Amino acid sequence: MPELPEVEVCRRGIEPELAGQTVVGVTLRALRLRQPIPPELVDLLPGCRIVAVRRRGKYLLIDCRRAGVEGTLIIHLGMSGNLRFVPPGLPPEKHDHVDLVLPTQILRFADPRRFGVVLWQAGPPEQAERHPLLASQGIEPLSDGFSPDWLHAALARRSGPIKPILMDSHLVVGIGNIYASESLFRAGISPLRAANRISRARYEILVPAIRETLADAIAAGGSSIRDYVHSDGGAGCFQIQARVYDRAGESCLRCDGVVRQIRQAGRSTYYCAGCQH
Repeated sequence: MPELPEVEVCRRGIEPELAGQTVVGVTLRALRLRQPIPPELVDLLPGCRIVAVRRRGKYLLIDCRRAGVEGTLIIHLGMSGNLRFVPPGLPPEKHDHVDLVLPTQILRFADPRRFGVVLWQAGPPEQAERHPLLASQGIEPLSDGFSPDWLHAALARRSGPIKPILMDSHLVVGIGNIYASESLFRAGISPLRAANRISRARYEILVPAIRETLADAIAAGGSSIRDYVHSDGGAGCFQIQARVYDRAGESCLRCDGVVRQIRQAGRSTYYCAGCQH
């Protein structure tokens, strides 16, 4: 599933082409994805100017405005969805469900598994984050508020292993499975260690490791898992740069240990017992 880096890469890819554009029309070819697609988008969006393209966790937020209408188009890519620009008149493929028609091109949303969402939240931009899908989202790990002090305090009473806790979107958004394993490896912290048994000093190392891992993933274009692609049709390559993820049985890149693979909360975890404590 696309995580924070993949969604941020998508946002950066579509924002220059969308910001300031006026929506000409909307085509809906599906009644619902994970949730019903609001049919009123066909009437609401034409004539709207796109004033901003934002991200909140794994959600893309496209702020729109025209006389008498203000709101935000909320998009989640699901497990395999993607947004791409296509020329006018290009016939849709089987899984192309939504077109946002612009003056010179179309922003097309495809979602083979239909786990994504395309929704509308009326009101000013800040209203979008009060939508039920967004209201429970945790802190942004690339924000100023995500600090060693904050994380240490937030996990002071969490006795579970640190890796699944970092993936809890109600606590911190967007740290997916690959990025949790990679961040803990960079910080030298075992994914098995209880969150409340990690010292304040070690959170001073972990928080920058999380930020750097996510920043590196964004710079690399994200991680292409299964059939995820970017808005330009390209593939991310961060998983090629991974230091520990998917390297079970191989030599650790930092010590003489061997990378291990275990299951935590139903997901694969990779780590080196030799240098992660």
